Amino acid sequence: MKIYGVGDSSLCVEFGPGIDPRVNQRAIDLAGQLERLNLPEILDIVPAYSSVTVYFNPLRINRMNLSSRLRETMNLRLEGAAGSARSHKVPVVYGGGFGPDLETVAEMNGISSDEVVRIHTGTRFRVYMLGFMPGFPYCGIVPEKIRAPRLSSPRTRISAGSVGIAGAQTGIYPMESPGGWRLIGRTPLTLFDPKENQDSMFRFAAGDSLEFYSISEEDFYGWTNRLEL
Repeated sequence: MKIYGVGDSSLCVEFGPGIDPRVNQRAIDLAGQLERLNLPEILDIVPAYSSVTVYFNPLRINRMNLSSRLRETMNLRLEGAAGSARSHKVPVVYGGGFGPDLETVAEMNGISSDEVVRIHTGTRFRVYMLGFMPGFPYCGIVPEKIRAPRLSSPRTRISAGSVGIAGAQTGIYPMESPGGWRLIGRTPLTLFDPKENQDSMFRFAAGDSLEFYSISEEDFYGWTNRLEL
């Protein structure tokens, strides 16, 4: 573990490299403990795959004192963090116009499109972090048999709910945006609702688990019609 400055008003606590659920849990636990302490000098807390970035008010605390406070916090017994994780079932229409890269992902790995779907829906994924845009879940670890690199040239427009693969990661675009992940499907779920309060505007949180399941195009439109009522 190491602590280092990022700019003039933030510190990063790094626990290790790579994608590892145990390392990720340490980052999530620290972020949760800091949130529960509700320290006035801390402005924002951002957990990532293997680190936590802490933004602070330099008029209320300096780097050295905050670094000491962070080390003290890490030595505390972290309570309640493990029990806060939730499990989610995510409906997805795979392939066709909903997942234009499904066949390419299959060809890259020498398997059928149905096999890609079977593996994707048969894997329990961990939400390692939210990032890129509000509510975008970075999930892993994608089995090697269905991994695929990002597009060499990103799309300028991706529909909200699109499910993609990028290397060992899978994720869901919460709103329309550009992006370079390989799209294999689309979910009708709303991932980010700014009209909700801060605790409920995001469907997923770091530490949660996702299981995808396949639905038909008819089911997708039935689902979205219900959401609009």
